[in-house]
Amino acid sequence: MSRRGFVAVAHRGDPYRLRENTVASIRSAAARGADAVETDVRLTRDGVPVLLHDASLERLWGDPRPLADVTARELTEVTSGGVPLLRDALRATECRLQLDLPGATPEAVRAMVGVVRECGASERVYWTGAPSTMLAVRAAEPGAEIAMTWGTVAPPLPSLLAAVRPRWVNYRFGLATAEVIARGHRDGLLVSAWTVDTGWRMRRLIRAGIDALTTNRIDVLARLVAGSRGVPAHNGEERT
Repeated sequence: MSRRGFVAVAHRGDPYRLRENTVASIRSAAARGADAVETDVRLTRDGVPVLLHDASLERLWGDPRPLADVTARELTEVTSGGVPLLRDALRATECRLQLDLPGATPEAVRAMVGVVRECGASERVYWTGAPSTMLAVRAAEPGAEIAMTWGTVAPPLPSLLAAVRPRWVNYRFGLATAEVIARGHRDGLLVSAWTVDTGWRMRRLIRAGIDALTTNRIDVLARLVAGSRGVPAHNGEERT
């Protein structure tokens, strides 16, 4: 871990070197300095949680079918095992995982939580996504660690925070100003931002007191974090 417990999060693994959301990509990111790896989880037609960002297989695997139309067995055949089941990914890795749940229904959330429990991985998994999805996570797993995605500089309502009970509020990097970060800290929250791939933005956010950054360039972030140890927090927004 870096200074102040800062968390360097690898976006979908190590996608500039290896195909995103695969076991090899997760392992590569962990080896190159990630404190955690963000990965996306969706359900196959037969309700099996797997690691895939897109709703279809076309971009990464050349198959135009939606994942929701493909069974887990068919998925393994089409991708030669390249799209891992969540169960297999948890068993094949040891690093901390941030599970993003795009479009997940409460039923899908329950299936995902069930797999994490089955694998004994609850202590090294935390969850991210829209407030409605995180409400479903909280209902399915009362002790879950949650990084709630938030899409505006206006703060979440106290009633929403009370219902979701996030540990983190997760912003697109352009919204994570020093003022937003400081406000989150005053409210007792950790603040994270995504997806930050340029060194000067990483430096600016680290100096502003951000608690975590998600990046496709985990090697760059890991080097910057190592070099920033002992650098005092800074409230300015200048480019460095």
